[in-house]
This record gives sequence, C-alpha cells and structure tokens, in this order.
Amino acid sequence: MHHRTSRRTLLTATAVTAAAVATGAVSAPGAFAASAASSAPSTERLKQLISRMSLEEKVGQLFVMRVYGHSATEPDQADINANMAEIGVRTAAEMIAKYHVGGIIYFAWAHNTRDPHQIADLSNGIQRAGLAGPTPLPLLISTDQEHGIVCRVGEPATLMPGAMALGAGGSRSDARRAGQIAGAELAAIGINQNYAPDSDVNVNPANPVIGVRSFGADPQAVAGMVAAQVKGYQSAGIASTAKHFPGHGDTNTDSHTGLPYIHHSRDQWAELDAPPFRAAIAAGIDAIMTAHIVVPALDAAEDPATLSRPILTGILREELGYDGVVVTDSLGMEGVRTKYGDDRVPVLALQAGVDQLLNPPNLDVSWNAVLAAVKSGEISEARIEESILRILRLKAKLGLFDDPFVSHEGVDRAVGTRAHLAAADRIAEHTTTLLANTGAVLPLSRRSHKNLLVVGADPASPSGTTGPPTTTLAGAFTELGYAATAVSTGTAPSQAKIAEAVAAAQGKDAVIVGTYNVSATSSQRTLVSALVATGVPVITIAIRNPYDIAQLPAHAASLAAYSWTDVELRAAARVIAGRAEPEGRLPVPVQRADDPTRVLYPVGYGLTY
Repeated sequence: MHHRTSRRTLLTATAVTAAAVATGAVSAPGAFAASAASSAPSTERLKQLISRMSLEEKVGQLFVMRVYGHSATEPDQADINANMAEIGVRTAAEMIAKYHVGGIIYFAWAHNTRDPHQIADLSNGIQRAGLAGPTPLPLLISTDQEHGIVCRVGEPATLMPGAMALGAGGSRSDARRAGQIAGAELAAIGINQNYAPDSDVNVNPANPVIGVRSFGADPQAVAGMVAAQVKGYQSAGIASTAKHFPGHGDTNTDSHTGLPYIHHSRDQWAELDAPPFRAAIAAGIDAIMTAHIVVPALDAAEDPATLSRPILTGILREELGYDGVVVTDSLGMEGVRTKYGDDRVPVLALQAGVDQLLNPPNLDVSWNAVLAAVKSGEISEARIEESILRILRLKAKLGLFDDPFVSHEGVDRAVGTRAHLAAADRIAEHTTTLLANTGAVLPLSRRSHKNLLVVGADPASPSGTTGPPTTTLAGAFTELGYAATAVSTGTAPSQAKIAEAVAAAQGKDAVIVGTYNVSATSSQRTLVSALVATGVPVITIAIRNPYDIAQLPAHAASLAAYSWTDVELRAAARVIAGRAEPEGRLPVPVQRADDPTRVLYPVGYGLTY
C-alpha cells in the first residue's frame, strides 16, 4: 500500500519556497542555484520520498518525453493538436499530471526553443507542473546541444564550435571553456541536462550519423576532449551526458533508420571505443546514453546495446564501475525497434540496466507496459526504485530540490553575452584546418584578390537561426574589406546552377566554394571542376566532414571548417583573409578516394602561413 503525505512533508524547506514561487506567492530568485550543498535531500530522505510515491509515479519518473509547444500550459493550437495526436494530452502540464514523467526533452521542431526568455518561461512552467503533483518533484529538462551540426538552442544564445572542430583545435582548455559557457547558458534558461559530449571515436569516414559530432579518430585524444567537456558542462551546474555507449564511431548505418552492427573484437572495443567512456566516468560524468547498435563481441545474443544486460550491466556497471544515470537514446529510433515491439523495448531496457527511457514513440504504450511488468513481477519494484534513486540523486545534485526555477534577469546576465560570443570566436579561430595552399594563394590579399564570389552548399541551420552558409561567408568577407557576392548552388548542383556559378565567376579575383560531404558521384565535383577551368583561383571549404578534398580536382586552396554554423564560417573567412592563423590539425585521417587503404592526409596534418 502506498501512503500519501502532504507536499510540505515531502519537500525540503527550500523546496517549499520553490513551490511558493510556482504558485506565485513569492518571486523567483535571480539565478539558477546549482549546488549539492545546503538543503539538498540526503540519500535516506530520497529513499523515504520514493517509499511514499505511488507505483504510477515511480514508473513516470523513469520517462523523459518530448512535448510540443512554447508554453507548458498555453501552447499554440497546432501544438495542442500534435500533443493530442501523439500523447493524448493538450499540454506539457497535462502530460506531467497524467504520466508523472521525470523529465522532458526540448526540440526545435517541437517549438520548444524559440528564444531564451521563452525557453526560461517554458522551463518554469514545467517545474511548476512537477511541483503541483501528488508527490511534488522537479523535472530534469534536457536537450541535444552538442554545438556544431547538432544544436537545439540557437541565436541569440552563444553557438560554439562542434566536437570535431574542437578536436582539430586540440586544446582541452578550449573544450572545457566551450562546455562551461554552453552549460551556463543552458542553466540560465532552465535546461539542466545536456546530451553531450559525443564520446564516439569516428574511425569510419562513411559513418552517416556521427562524423563531425565526434572529436576525432584517436581514442586517447577523444578521451581527453571528452573529459574536458564533461568538466566544463558540470562546472556550470548542469548534468553532462556521454554518448553513445558502447561506441557508435565505426558504423555505416544510421541507427535512426536501421540497426547498425559493429564488428570490433572485445580487444578492439577496449582499445578504440572504451577510452572516452572511461575518461568520462573518471571525470565524474552524470549520465551515459546508450547506443542502438549491435556489438556481437560484447553480446552474443546480438541485442541492441540499449537492451543488452551484458553490455549495460556487465560492462558499464560492473566492469567500468559506473553507478550514475543511464539513459537510452531515443526509443523512437528504428535501431531499437527492429527486433522488439514498442511495448517490450522499455521493459527490456530496464532489465538491461537502463534508468531513463527517452522519448518513446507512444508514451501511453510504453508507460503502461512498464507498469504492467512491475505489477506482474516481471520487473521488481525494488529494481525500478534503484533507477529512481539515481534519478533523484541527480536532481538533488543539480540543486533542483533547492530551487528549480530561473529568471529573466538570469537569462540576460548569461545568454549570448559579449564575453561569451568573443570566446566562441576565439576558440573557433584555433580550429580551422588548412589542407592545401598551392602557390601560397592564401592568405588572400585585398589588393590582388578583392572581388570574391562565394558559391556552394546551403544546408539548413542546425538550430534554425544561422546561415545560410554562402550568405554568411559573403557577409564575413565584406566585413573584412572584400567585395563578395553569394550564389547558392546546393549540395547537388544542377547543370544550370553550375553554369550560373561559372558565369558569375567571370571577372572575379577568387571563388570560395563551400562543399558538403562530397562523394564520388556528387555534382559538387563537377561544379569545382568547371570553376577551376575558368582560371579563377578556387578555394574550397569543407563545411561538414573534412574528407571532401580527396574527392575534388586539384585547385588553389582547401580548408576544413567542420560545420556550417556562423561561428566556424566566420573563423574560416578570417583565416582565408589572413586575419587569423590556420591553427587546426586534422583529428581524423583523410584517405585517398582511389585507394581508401592509403592515407592522403594523416591525423595531425595541417598547413600554416
């Protein structure tokens, strides 16, 4: 039997104050107070709290769920309709009341992240809903703010270089500073858990899902950068999450759309994939995210790692000694749904050793499946209480029992400040990698190469707030004193677009081409060849994976920027203009297109002026 007590009995003294804030009785404090000190509940008190929760509340704590809308109580009608269709509730507050979820994940496409002040209000509304429940509990609010090509919160927040760019810079202090700045800004808007850093070692150039999200191909170098980022994020008072265990770096299948296999031996896994996770654990990582991948050498049953007890309990818990929170990757991804139905996946994940069940495709199905499994004895109540204790310990560590609320004053003090933006630019300048510079055409002199044409790919902004890349580059060159015009040719330029670019190149002093994951059959190769044939110097910038140069014909100069966000493109422009030195070094090898067994440019390669 589950006994109820009053809200005041369950909350710490300062959390009662937080509840008063939630109802408007008192004003919110000025800053996100992240502290494990003062009145954070002890483990014993958390256990008492768990003992008073209903079984339904306990099950709810295990789930982290998406929800549509910019407001917890008054979303737009289109978002109400989407919530009704996918979750059966109108709002975030209704979902929390019905399912008692322990966390919510923000997405730009779910309209959660319009601007910092709106996000802060949404976060406060979610926390009010959590404190309004039968057992008042703050929520973990999370997002994927890896920076670079995965970014949910955009400008005016500070956007930092992504992982592979930081890997090219090679500075652990820069990586830590980037994490600290990003973490401080997330904390200010009420996001208290970040699903970063990516801890995969990208040893497969054909990896369709990781690539530049990884710090690089060298396990020890990646481990050092991961540890630095963990310390940076967590020093800002938010939870950091290493992903995707046991390592997603050598796949050629995207786990969003299929079930990848990694055929590393046990020894290869220990040498290639494990070091960053060991480093994250040693750095005090708060959470580790699972991968929807099969590693037969680690589990002969060939279950996805998310559902594998030998991997999550045997290796992660017992061998690596990790006792923090384990969260699944999204349960809506095809990789975890291939072998089992949506009603079995959450049950199997909990049996494997998972604590948090992230973003199931159908919350009602998954929630009721776990509830039924506990009621039937398939999963013991003691087992889920182990996970709930880990989750509540994390909430206590983050100071959420003290005060889960944020303020508009705190947003203004922390988000997109001049100091943060300057730090982002400075860090980005250390990352741009110069791979070729025939005839020392770079840096471009404004006296001899003032009139520039910028063409190339214009992929959508990761956060929806930056770019397009050709316009950003042209603007950056204009600010640096050049005359620059932009022509968007796309990732698969047509003959008409190529002809337009060639015509626009006439009379120019140089052409800048932004390339995007050039393949052997890509018409981006045709574009570069046609521009080279004009006799105008062609300079390419790989704006995603740095492997493009191996697929392109000989041209004047080539750089790797590792992402198409504004901060990295502006840095590349400053390097081309000679306003910054090209300091980046390849964190992955670039192999020859005609013979992938041979390396064209090794790890550590990079030219200077």
